[in-house]
Amino acid sequence: MVDLVFFYGTLMRPFNWTARLRVDEHLMYVGRGSIAGALFDLGIYPAAVPASDAQVWGELFRMAHPAIVLPQLDEFEGCRSEEPESSLYTRALTPVLLEDGRTVDAWAYFYNAPLGRAERIHSGDYLQHLRIGQ
Repeated sequence: MVDLVFFYGTLMRPFNWTARLRVDEHLMYVGRGSIAGALFDLGIYPAAVPASDAQVWGELFRMAHPAIVLPQLDEFEGCRSEEPESSLYTRALTPVLLEDGRTVDAWAYFYNAPLGRAERIHSGDYLQHLRIGQ
């Protein structure tokens, strides 16, 4: 099983949600990277959707125990693999381009509901959009 997961929103380190979900001890930060996708601001969290003409920036983590971490993340993201059509987010294996030029496959969560009037984040970087860490 793939043991890498990519976060681009409120699961990134500045927000501390992985600690609240009690999966922090099973995650090791690997580095920053990007996936192919378009990023939108839904107000309280972002949404990435697959797109070949844009990049979404985020953080890559190695999971010590994917069987423990992924079910917790699925629940947090409203991802139900047995009912993907009614899931808020779907989990997919996707290539991540790391800052050092390597490409690895990791799990990422893509938004699976109407975007409505959500603002597009053209930089593809949620932290930059919120001006965190600048």
